[in-house]
Amino acid sequence: MPSQPSVAERTKGQTILSLLRRNAVEYGELPALTSLDNEDQPTLTWTALRQEVAAVARGLAELGLRRGDRMLIMAPSCPEHLIADLAATHLGAIPCTAYATLSPDQIRYVARHSGAPVVVLQGLGELKRWEQVLGDLPALRHVVMIDGTAVPAGDERFTGFAELRDRGAALHETDPDAFERGWADIRPEDPLSMIYTSGTTGEPKGVVLSHHAAIHEAYAVHDLHNTPMHSTNIAYLPLAHIAEREISIYMPIVYAGHVHTLADPTAIAGALGKVHPQGFFGVPRVWEKMVAGLKNMLANVPEERRKALLDANELLQRGYKLRDSGQQVPPELAEQITETDRTVLAPVRRLLGLDRLHFCSSGAAALPVEVLYFMAGLGVEIQEVWGLSETTGAVTSNCAAAFRAGTVGKPLADTEIKVAEDGELLVRGPLVFLGYLQADGTIKPDVDADGWFATGDIGEIDEDGFIRITDRKKELIITSGGKNIAPTRIEGLLKEHPLIGQAVAIGDDRPYITALIVLDDEILPGWAAAQGIEFTDVASMSSHPAVREEIERAVESANSRLARVEQIKRYELLAKAWTPESGEVTPTLKLKRRVINERYGTEIAGLYA
Repeated sequence: MPSQPSVAERTKGQTILSLLRRNAVEYGELPALTSLDNEDQPTLTWTALRQEVAAVARGLAELGLRRGDRMLIMAPSCPEHLIADLAATHLGAIPCTAYATLSPDQIRYVARHSGAPVVVLQGLGELKRWEQVLGDLPALRHVVMIDGTAVPAGDERFTGFAELRDRGAALHETDPDAFERGWADIRPEDPLSMIYTSGTTGEPKGVVLSHHAAIHEAYAVHDLHNTPMHSTNIAYLPLAHIAEREISIYMPIVYAGHVHTLADPTAIAGALGKVHPQGFFGVPRVWEKMVAGLKNMLANVPEERRKALLDANELLQRGYKLRDSGQQVPPELAEQITETDRTVLAPVRRLLGLDRLHFCSSGAAALPVEVLYFMAGLGVEIQEVWGLSETTGAVTSNCAAAFRAGTVGKPLADTEIKVAEDGELLVRGPLVFLGYLQADGTIKPDVDADGWFATGDIGEIDEDGFIRITDRKKELIITSGGKNIAPTRIEGLLKEHPLIGQAVAIGDDRPYITALIVLDDEILPGWAAAQGIEFTDVASMSSHPAVREEIERAVESANSRLARVEQIKRYELLAKAWTPESGEVTPTLKLKRRVINERYGTEIAGLYA
């Protein structure tokens, strides 16, 4: 039997555009795109999806969008978002989704830096912030509103998405070959899209990705996890996030999957129960909240049923931990696990919509191992991955056949990773981006003479090839005593407790480690009810003795697993959550340490008084 072609062989010569055409020809009647927010909006087949892309591409071309131009999109996950993105790509333009949480000043920066002549906005919420800076954007000529009712009267720069689509459809019907000619000479090495970094250490950078890299990523992940063709998934995270962009735009095109868009990420629990997806990606906070919610639900289950569920969870965890350590699961235990899973846990997964999962993963930050173990005890084994926007998403991954809890797995196909002298991880291979967009519109590569990209992450590779991320290079704490300390490890241990939503470790140039801790405003009400405490508001609850005692226990638990020099000596419990809007975290919920240090200078000084 002939062996399957390698990832590199299958990727060669392909573009996202040629694969979309293949899907329309070979899988034309299969479902491609469904909106979970609008039941009146019919599911698009692959043939219909490509027709919509063609119509919108012709409409954008009429507005003057040309090859090499950038086009910004600020909208939640919805069919129009994906269609506009792919339409721009067919013109050789470079689409880029901007986070919906950007402030007017941040919008001004990315709009001016990108030089986008066309932007696509969802509705009034986005328009209100853009209106404050439209006068400062000399390159911007047209604004397309997905919600046509939000188009300002009398402003010729604005047009509704439906109107744009209808004009384009008429042009396409008159001359269908114009659409095909528009993308025929686009090459695998050409730009596909752009991602702006979250800007934790400075101004955001425009990361330009190629067709080749996105397709190689899809095939490499597909092979590693033996993902079936035509898999289903839910697009619910911002498409400005490289993981969601890869998983919900490019991978489904590569294996002709079925994407379900969901505008509101907080509605994911109900969407899972409706779709029962085969693939699911969640950043750690999604998994943490899922586990916290399940534990809160268990508190209200009758004692006998609760004990059966917890015993079953512990049993599956035993098998998972044996495999994690490289040991065989004894036949008798394996048989017991199979029967318990079938009778006790499978119904729970069906109820949650997790029963058809073929592969699920977590990335963007470290997933607490306790969350990993609890979900494994439910029969849902999360594979941690690691990557950046600059590496087109994941460059390493655990998998069912080779995993190790607490690591991010091994490199994907054709990818090389090494540790520099200072501990920084370097990456080389086909997943590395084209370069950063410059102010003059050029793209500047960011690799050394040998093709290595410096990731900024500190890590180590064990004797079996598993990679462990220990911290960000620019975030290491160096105490006044000269000790190098990784803050993310401390923060991760704190956040294992469901009541702690966010935490930041402090200690640079100081004698010991302290922490600022923020309560989880979504978990707190349920926890209070389970304790028989009347919930008022987060600010009041932050000073409640029972809450204080619980946080104290969480800190003690974290300290018990830390070296003495890493242990938290003092901490401050804050009453207000950190959000992208308030500025302490990025849209991907990464800590803006400089902002936090400045904003909470008084509180931090008090911890060292």
